[in-house]
Amino acid sequence: MAEPGVRHLVVVLGDQLDASAAAFDGCDPARDAIWMAEVAEESTHVWSTKARTALFLSAMRHFAEDRRADGWTVHYRSLDDAGNRGTLGGELAEAIHRLRPQTVRLTAPGDWRVLQQLRETVACAGVPLTIEPDRHFYCDVRAFAAWARAQPELRLEFFYREMRRRHGVLMDGDAPAGGRWNFDAENRAPFDAQGPGAIPAPSQVEPDAIAREVLALVRTRFADHPGGLDHFAWPVTRAHALEALARFVDERLPAFGRWQDALWPEAPWLWHSQIASALNLKLLAPREVVDAVEAAYRAGRVPLAAAEGYIRQILGWREYVRGVYWTQMPHYADSNALQATGDLPGFYWTGDAPMPCLADALRQTLDLGYAHHIQRLMVIGLYAQLLGVEPAQVHRWFLAVYVDAVEWVEMPNVLGMSQYADGGLMSSKPYIASGRYIERMSAGSYCRGCAFDPGQRTGPQACPYTRLYWDFMLRHEPLLAANPRTRLQVRALERLDADERAVIRREADAWREAAVHRSRPPARTA
Repeated sequence: MAEPGVRHLVVVLGDQLDASAAAFDGCDPARDAIWMAEVAEESTHVWSTKARTALFLSAMRHFAEDRRADGWTVHYRSLDDAGNRGTLGGELAEAIHRLRPQTVRLTAPGDWRVLQQLRETVACAGVPLTIEPDRHFYCDVRAFAAWARAQPELRLEFFYREMRRRHGVLMDGDAPAGGRWNFDAENRAPFDAQGPGAIPAPSQVEPDAIAREVLALVRTRFADHPGGLDHFAWPVTRAHALEALARFVDERLPAFGRWQDALWPEAPWLWHSQIASALNLKLLAPREVVDAVEAAYRAGRVPLAAAEGYIRQILGWREYVRGVYWTQMPHYADSNALQATGDLPGFYWTGDAPMPCLADALRQTLDLGYAHHIQRLMVIGLYAQLLGVEPAQVHRWFLAVYVDAVEWVEMPNVLGMSQYADGGLMSSKPYIASGRYIERMSAGSYCRGCAFDPGQRTGPQACPYTRLYWDFMLRHEPLLAANPRTRLQVRALERLDADERAVIRREADAWREAAVHRSRPPARTA
């Protein structure tokens, strides 16, 4: 029997857990209802790690409970409900038929795929659909598109300065605080040989009854998916997210800037914020994060370089990559400017990489669903780029494994910055380096005892990063020579005679072939 109709059916997606979202504008809990659904498709369209799935489901269930406490009727479809159709479109179509809403309301999704699916579903049901802009962000898509049209090329630095001016962030009158826009030079220090020293304890939340129920479900339903849940302790409620933000500002932000690019074995958290997942679920708003960081600087509790470095990530980079995603989709997903066609090595799914630095970053990723930005860019992503892996495979892996991965932020970071697959649309150069970079940023901690030498580019002890770096430059010499930011790097090729060039290419090809077959990914199910 059909249930009585509702006025507005407010669709809330798993990364829209904001009770003040625009979809709720003008709604009344007495006349309207919320619809949410857990579906297998969101964990299987990429082979999501257990931690990523558990985070979304746990946060969704907590949000639904909080809205019920606020007086809302919440129509919630659980993953293990009998008859669950497994897709958002299928579940929403059933809900529309059963609930007979006058309209469906939705805050604009962050994922192109989801937007198209929901539009088609509601259109087929013959019900009006209202899509409200997502005001979670500082810059809406139309404003970014207008800014982009006025630029000769897209560059973060110009966008970031415009955002600082427009929103009055870290400004002293018309000038940037401290007289400079950018404190990168102070924010790239490596550790010394003694390493990071004492590090504040990570901000972690003990799973409650709802989270424990989800963990048990995920262990059973997605038993063959990668990763583990033994260390699951992410914030899954707004209260937890606010506590994590406060702890970051108080305990880790003061040292964050200086050490944000540093690496150290078995030190996953260092001084990083651990709130990206809460931001991307919308348990936190970027404005409250930026305001908290600036307030700490103004109060003298945080150095300006640390505050600016973190605000650049939120007000600058996070907003910038979203603008790139929505102004370039759907063709952006097919970007492959370097014509890379290799397969992702199977050890990306097991962590059994032959280099300690890569193995550490991969195992940490699979254990925790987390790695900090330099591990992602200059260890994991760098290896895939130098190896010549097809960018779409790298994108799907990153989207699958990290708890903070949602497509609008992950795809441009991987295709644009990490893999240079968009040919420089959003990043002014390929981020390439030899093993020397990892040696320097980790004070040699990974290289001591490693079978490979980062200073050698050929021979049995050559570091794979170093060998593949020189091979990459040989393969893309014209492109790199034409780019002012990589011209000096590629000039080093002038020191290589024809024989050494041939050896580098031959050894790189042999390594590339062996890397793909060294470890096959585990069998997976749909």
